[in-house]
Amino acid sequence: MKILIVEDEFTSRVILEKILSHYGEVQQCVNGREGVEAFTAALDRGEPFDLVCLDVMMPEMGGSEALVMIRDIEEKQGTPRRQGAKVVMTTGHNGAEDDLEAVRSLSDAVVSKPVRLQDLTWTLTTLGLI
Repeated sequence: MKILIVEDEFTSRVILEKILSHYGEVQQCVNGREGVEAFTAALDRGEPFDLVCLDVMMPEMGGSEALVMIRDIEEKQGTPRRQGAKVVMTTGHNGAEDDLEAVRSLSDAVVSKPVRLQDLTWTLTTLGLI
């Protein structure tokens, strides 16, 4: 499995990589702009990501904006939503449902931070990735 982690917090990136590296090749980016660029480059190489973990709030470009761009890129390439990358949004916002409403419709799951092994493993299992 090819995995893209887009997270500005170093500790969260390390935790996600430690968990996800057991399931495949991991690439990291520190903001949404870099994440969209990495996502596009992988598609151009014919090696799309299977899983993208996006932090909701990041400097330069947040995960919500990056998610919209990723889904737009897939749509323009003719990739049906169900065949596109699985996107798991990560957030430290507990109870900020209004902020998450937009991302819930375009993402495949939302996981609260700090990310826990059991929560992420359950999410990946539910998404059919492991």
